[in-house]
Amino acid sequence: MSKYIHYLCSILVGVGLGISVTLSGQENAEQYHHNLNYPLLLDIINTVETYYVTELSQDELIAAAIEGIFAKLDPYSNFLNKQEFSNIRNANKGEYFGFGIEIATEDNQITIITPFAGSPAERAGIKPGDIIVKLNNNNVDYSKLDDLLKEIKDHSQNNQSIVLALTHSNMDTVYEVTLVPSLISVHSVTAELLDGNIGFIKLTSFQDNSTEDMVKQLAQWQPLKLQGLILDLRNNPGGLLDQAIKIADIFLEKGRIVSTEGRFFDANSDYYASPQTMLHDVPMLVLINKGSASASEVLAAALQDNKRAKLIGETSFGKGTIQSLIPTLMEGNAIKLTIAKYTTPNGRDINSKGIEPDIKLQLDAVTNKQTVPIIDETNVHDNIEDNSVETDLILDSAITWIKTHS
Repeated sequence: MSKYIHYLCSILVGVGLGISVTLSGQENAEQYHHNLNYPLLLDIINTVETYYVTELSQDELIAAAIEGIFAKLDPYSNFLNKQEFSNIRNANKGEYFGFGIEIATEDNQITIITPFAGSPAERAGIKPGDIIVKLNNNNVDYSKLDDLLKEIKDHSQNNQSIVLALTHSNMDTVYEVTLVPSLISVHSVTAELLDGNIGFIKLTSFQDNSTEDMVKQLAQWQPLKLQGLILDLRNNPGGLLDQAIKIADIFLEKGRIVSTEGRFFDANSDYYASPQTMLHDVPMLVLINKGSASASEVLAAALQDNKRAKLIGETSFGKGTIQSLIPTLMEGNAIKLTIAKYTTPNGRDINSKGIEPDIKLQLDAVTNKQTVPIIDETNVHDNIEDNSVETDLILDSAITWIKTHS
């Protein structure tokens, strides 16, 4: 089985956080203060600082010790400096600065999980599943992913461009793009009423206001007799878990939404739907692909396991762990830490496996051209013009399914 490592390559680190709770660093410090062998650690730092052949400052050695701790943990856990912590909070409000790509290691290759809507990466034509061959004209090594991420993050923080050489997943040809970091505003919910009174909602991420925006949109459609509802979670890397749970609750009148399990008490929970729903009798399809990850998988699995919707598209990414932001004693810094894993309502652990759609479609089998599009949110059902855009097979199939099953 492939081993996945999920990263967001921009100045924003961790937009795909699984959970939005914040724990107290002070409580953790008091709990473990007397259990740590500080003298040994300080002795090692002082000895290296005094005798090592190359001069290293105490701050450098402490930073190295911190890096060593997180190297022992999973790839989703890391230390956030003030800027990174601030950027995560801004991202949850729908704004971040960077290149706008998420990457993973898969089959000993560094692979694009998704480019974010409206990002430099999307504008450059980068697609989910693309393989990074070079960064700034240097060959990449999947075993040195941390170095790659650091270089990308440093360029983003210093407002410097990067050059990526990539191949599409179904092609051997290498193409090159130059990405300039920029401020990206993400509107997590966009919608359109398609021909035949079919509601189409594109959910790009799970932000602070995603549930509120979803309710507003569905309320506009309440008086209409919708033939069907299509929820597009393709290339949605996740976000706030509580928003995914609340949105699932909108569509479910009963049943478990998700279960979480961890070492400390509050990490163990079962979340259930309340009786209040919207558009409950409207047939529903959910679109997913390999760029659907984290909180988007929680939502998709909840609707699938409770038989509220059928999933159509590709197998999702497969991220079954939950992260929390824990402030440190130093004001402004934080730790992003994996605190729990989750299972779907039927008890499935989808980590590194993904969610299998009910109707599986493989886009790579349809076209070998460079432009397999994400939905054009401004006009979802535009016709093909000049062969520059391929037919959106998944969306067209969803529309056909609704028209033949309603």
